[in-house]
Amino acid sequence: MAKTPCQKAENSIKYKKVCKERGDSLDLAEKLVEELECETVFTIPIGDGIGVSESVVVTWILMAAILLFAFLMTRRLRVRNISRRQAVIETIVVKLTNLTQGMVGERGKGVAPYLVTILIYITLANICGIFGFKSPTKDLNVTIALALMSIVLVQAAGIHYLGFKGWLKRFAQPIGVVTPFNILDLVTRPLSLCMRLFGNVLGAFVIMKLLEAVVPVVLPAVFSIYFDLFDGILQAYVFVFLTSLYIKEEIEEEEEEAGEKKKRRRRKVVAISAATDQQKSA
Repeated sequence: MAKTPCQKAENSIKYKKVCKERGDSLDLAEKLVEELECETVFTIPIGDGIGVSESVVVTWILMAAILLFAFLMTRRLRVRNISRRQAVIETIVVKLTNLTQGMVGERGKGVAPYLVTILIYITLANICGIFGFKSPTKDLNVTIALALMSIVLVQAAGIHYLGFKGWLKRFAQPIGVVTPFNILDLVTRPLSLCMRLFGNVLGAFVIMKLLEAVVPVVLPAVFSIYFDLFDGILQAYVFVFLTSLYIKEEIEEEEEEAGEKKKRRRRKVVAISAATDQQKSA
């Protein structure tokens, strides 16, 4: 018996598309692989060509949507007698800013706008599948980029508040023996951020596909509310929370050192004043 085109090229994306056009069925594993692969939408003719993947295009669409929304919502802003639209937008901005500032503390409020931006982007990236787009967070490259950006911000905050020498000394705290492990954190932290986000999005997608294969009528619609909405928002919050936690650790260390410096200064002032009083009395 002759093999069908699907059987001859089961590992080829090109032939999988041919099989779909011919009506041949693919098994569940092949469907999952096909859905998770980010295809190149177009190529920029520079050098050997720069491929632009589907996740990048969807990210551009999300960026355009956010910019358009911000432009429309911030038109004709007033200081007095504000409109209902302005009141709602201001409330959302204040709530999100207070949320991120509460995570990083008062001294880390300078990074709050970045955290709000990342929170909005990851949330939209996770739930855009409801509108027929392929979620960018299904692409491992996207989650790696987000994790690297966050860790670079964490280390930049440490250098800013501790100084370069203080930042280097931190790797030998609390004792010098743990220095290799502290250096290893530079790799494990972005890796954990990346794989946690990607793994949860991937797990939710696989469960939804399994439900669609087993019970294609009722259950997928019900569970979609959780996996596409609630879980997408939750994973965005967890990513931002962990990033803010890492930043706060850097700042808290600096605050402890600053407190010790203040105590030493106070002791010096007290000692100097005491010596001055003794000289005057003499």
